[in-house]
Amino acid sequence: MSDAVLVDIEDGVATITLNEPDRRNAFSLAMSAGLRDALDEVEESDARCVVIEGAGDAFSAGGDVELMSQTATGAVPLDESVRTLEKTTSETMARVVAFPLPTVAKVDGPAVGAGANLATACDVQLANEDAAIGFVFREVGLAVDAGTSYLLPRVVGTNVAKELVFTGAVLGADRAHELGLVNHVYDADEFDEQVETFVERIATGPTVALRHSKRLIDEGLRRTVDEAMVAEATAQGLCFDTDDHAEGVTAFVESREPEFEGS
Repeated sequence: MSDAVLVDIEDGVATITLNEPDRRNAFSLAMSAGLRDALDEVEESDARCVVIEGAGDAFSAGGDVELMSQTATGAVPLDESVRTLEKTTSETMARVVAFPLPTVAKVDGPAVGAGANLATACDVQLANEDAAIGFVFREVGLAVDAGTSYLLPRVVGTNVAKELVFTGAVLGADRAHELGLVNHVYDADEFDEQVETFVERIATGPTVALRHSKRLIDEGLRRTVDEAMVAEATAQGLCFDTDDHAEGVTAFVESREPEFEGS
């Protein structure tokens, strides 16, 4: 795995760190490949929840401006740049969206362009009060990419998505929270502690059930209500056979907190 992305797995939590702070964690080829490799490693581990964060003072500053410059000057052929986009950032973002475990974006600083999409691609977004998010593709004369047209309207609605893209507005954490782009905003001096507490709640949950719930919610956007309920019943049949279901029922009867093992 590239040093551009680091992985640490402890107590059921996989922390994936974008590790090019000097470049504000922009989506270089190494960053994209490293993130995909990191997700592959996590999927093969005993992790039960994933946190994605950025090293330094930014979550991610978006696309690789150096590659954009090479394309603009003809140093890199246009078709090669398109193929690179499809095979790097696009594939990476799709991998995050489809990842089976719950994913949490820990946004401590700016998340712009592809970085904003990476945060939005996660299941939950937790922001420091000093964080910012913006879909700023227009500032470099580009249309949206990295999944913006899929992700953003599903979160904020079509008209607000268009406004954010047309204006390139960079939103503060509170405004992003108002629009639903982040779930919670925490004070800077409590940020790490609050994120740890939140993530622990997920990582100690009934992992099999949460994986099915994530999949059902994502697929439910493309189903009729009848199809959704059939899929839910099928998933429940699988969950009924888990140790965590038995533990949950026993804990409920005994009036205590369940101790889920993730199986």
